[in-house]
Order: sequence, then C-alpha cells, then structure tokens
Amino acid sequence: MFKVREFETRTLNWWYQERDGIDMTPVYQRRGGLWSPKNKAFLIDSILNDFDIPELYIVDFTWGNTTLNHQSKAYAVIDGKQRFETIFDFFEARVVLDEGFVYSDDSSLSLEGLGYKDLEHNYPRIASKFANYNLSVLSVITDEEAKINDLFVRLNTNKSLTGAEIRNAMSGEVPKIIRRIADHRFFKSRIKFQTSRGQDKNAAAKLLLIEFLGKFTDTKLTQLNRFVDEGLKPENADIERAAARVEDVLNKMSRVFLERDNLLSSQGPITLFYWVIRNVQRHRIRQVREFLVEFERIRRSNRELAKVNPQKADSAILLYDSQNRSVDDQLSLERRYEFLMHNFASFLNRTRKVAAN
Repeated sequence: MFKVREFETRTLNWWYQERDGIDMTPVYQRRGGLWSPKNKAFLIDSILNDFDIPELYIVDFTWGNTTLNHQSKAYAVIDGKQRFETIFDFFEARVVLDEGFVYSDDSSLSLEGLGYKDLEHNYPRIASKFANYNLSVLSVITDEEAKINDLFVRLNTNKSLTGAEIRNAMSGEVPKIIRRIADHRFFKSRIKFQTSRGQDKNAAAKLLLIEFLGKFTDTKLTQLNRFVDEGLKPENADIERAAARVEDVLNKMSRVFLERDNLLSSQGPITLFYWVIRNVQRHRIRQVREFLVEFERIRRSNRELAKVNPQKADSAILLYDSQNRSVDDQLSLERRYEFLMHNFASFLNRTRKVAAN
C-alpha cells in the first residue's frame, strides 16, 4: 500500500502544538541543524511576507498500526525537517528576524532581531499572521519502508545529498548495519570530525566494505553504493559476520585513541588506522597511538624541511604524503599501509633498544 494525498490544511500553530507527536529523526532522515541562521531567518521572512514555501511530506501513522512507526508517534517527517525545525525554533525564540528584514505590509516597522514572543507582545497581528499561516503538507500512507526511503531520495535528489545520506535511505540490511557501526562509541567519542552530513556513516561503510572483502579496495561513492545494493542478495548474508568483526576492531580502537583525538580530525585516516590496529599483534596495540603521534610529528617536520631544503627531506615520507591525497584509492591504501607497518616495526625496534639500555 502506498498513497500520497493532501493533508488537511493546518496552521503553523497547530503543527507546533503537535510537535511532540512528530518523529523528526526517522532512520532515513538527514541530521537536523543543517540550516544556517540566515537560511532559517529567510524562511520566516517568506512566511510573514506571504511567499509560498515548498510542500512538506510526512508519513501519517494515524491510519493504523504499522511496524514502521518505530517511535510510536502520529507522524514522521520525510521531507521538510529543516523547515519544521525552523518554524518550531521561531516559536521558541531560538530564531529571530534577520537584520534588514522588511515587512511588506508595513515597511515602516522596524522588526529586525525580533522573535515570535516579541511580535506577540508588541505586534500581535503580525504574530497571529505567522501562527495562522497554513502549511502545505502532503501525507504518505504506506506500510512499505522501501517506498518511504525511495520517496525521500527522490525528493532530495536536487538538494546535494551526500553519498552517506543517500545510502542511509536505501533498502535492505546494510544501511541498518552501517547505522549500528556508526553508533559505536568509537564514532561517538573518539573521532574529532563533523558528522552532520553522515561523515561517520561514510567511514563506517568503508570499514564494513573492506572487512567484508577481507582486503583493501576502492572506497569511493560508486563502490560503497554498489556494496549496499549487493547486500540485498541472499548470498551476502555473511555481512553480519563482517559487521561483528568491525565492531571488535572498533572496541580496540576505542582503547587506543583518546576522546576527540587530534589524530582523528578527519575521515581520511580512519580506514588506514583501522587496518593497522586490525592486524597488529594484540600485545602491541597499545603502542600504536604512541607510534602514530611520533609519525605525524616526523611528517610535519619533513614537510617544513622540504619547503626550505628539498634535498634533505625524506622522499619516502613525501611520497606517503602525496599518496595520502587519494584516501579512497585501493593502491594508495595498500602502499600507505605497508609504509606505516614498516615504520611501526622500526619504532618497536627503537623502543626495545631504549628499554634495554
């Protein structure tokens, strides 16, 4: 069953009163808070100045019980999360009218910087206009998760979704497993890069792919999307076993790296560090971070030396740096891994000699 129909006309105030009954974070959704204050203020400007805003799409669960209603709420957002958030934020004074705002019905009024409660107190007719604005919403009635996911992707095709956001809305078990891996405490507490556009899910997908294959491969958008598609096939049921291995290595990585570790300031090295820790002997794992800190210091010094005296710089490290620009390339991953492991072995030899003396 899959039906799309116009939702009964309701005001912004009605939706605000119903906000606790709206699931704003269904699994296919992008993370919230993506709009800048200027984007948010522009939406409020459009509403107060009588411009149409695009239709929002919700799943309507009031028609009956369904296993898709994970949060037991009346509705779930398909398209329009940022707009709902902005409207609710304006009601709650987390968004105000932008600098230079002009109210077209009376341009003599100076309203910039005011929030909804300010309008309610000083300009009640304008506040009422906002509260009673009719929001155009389309209601989706379905018991097919794949249909909701497909609709989300279709509606967002022209909104520059990241590869991770698209994969997150795809059908099958693989997106669920990727979300589970991205929820691991390593991604929650050790990484230092932004995750607002699914960067953690992107890194998780790469780890699952190479673990599933048992070797390095290209981890670019095409390969990751194909992996999610292939995961729908029955013969790839052992993806769950690969996921368990990923989680086991992430447990080790959580012990190796510090909270919000500077070594994990970008997605780039995650796959490489994962493979190192996966393959290092258990009793050597705790020395990996110490080695990586030293290695990064040597790399920085070598880059500075190359600027002033290229002949004295270590060419092998410079080659590693150049290969580091292709973080998702199989050959680059293989060569950088070999170089890291070679240098780790040298590091262990040095520390043993120091300890012996």
